[in-house]
Amino acid sequence: MSQESELLDIADYAKALRLPAIGANFADILAQAKRDGWSHLRFITELLSLELTEREARRCQRLLIEAKIPRTKLLGEFNLADSSITTETLEFLVRGDFCDVATSVVLVGGPGTGKTHLLIGTLVSLTAKGKKVRYTNAATLVNELHEAQDDHRLSKVIERYQRLDVLGIDELGYLQLDRRGAELLFQVIIEREEQSSLMVATNPPFSQMEWYF
Repeated sequence: MSQESELLDIADYAKALRLPAIGANFADILAQAKRDGWSHLRFITELLSLELTEREARRCQRLLIEAKIPRTKLLGEFNLADSSITTETLEFLVRGDFCDVATSVVLVGGPGTGKTHLLIGTLVSLTAKGKKVRYTNAATLVNELHEAQDDHRLSKVIERYQRLDVLGIDELGYLQLDRRGAELLFQVIIEREEQSSLMVATNPPFSQMEWYF
């Protein structure tokens, strides 16, 4: 059997086993292994490492798409010089370990202070760490909950939000909630309490917000 035929067989096996990175790169890695005198163990390790790396990259990309982030903003692009945010706070968001202990984060400030940038940047950073996150603004979330309740799907929608590592709610202070909307939003928040993290970006302090219960 020729080497070309063997490489075709390996490509077929890799496809059947759902190892696309190995299938696509096997010939190139084999050539490098021969050129550099790799051991069989090194050769296998490089193949598996490549597959794992590309699988993680695909997973992170899928998580980013599922996060429904409207525009990409990165924490590394945040301008501390024009903000009251401290370096320690930014580093806290960069680490992202708050979601490992179900700690929630509230970003409070007036328009143009970078709340949305920090919220989105943190969510993007968390997807790169393999976390399941979701961005929404308060109006969109409340409308979704209204429709779900009307269609008798509320429990399923709330359950879907419970499965997230972090739920990010933007523009909370821009929305004046009626009693029904406030109760639905509160239900989503209370179901996540001590189980998973919440990030909220809000304009006024919570003490000044109008909640109708």
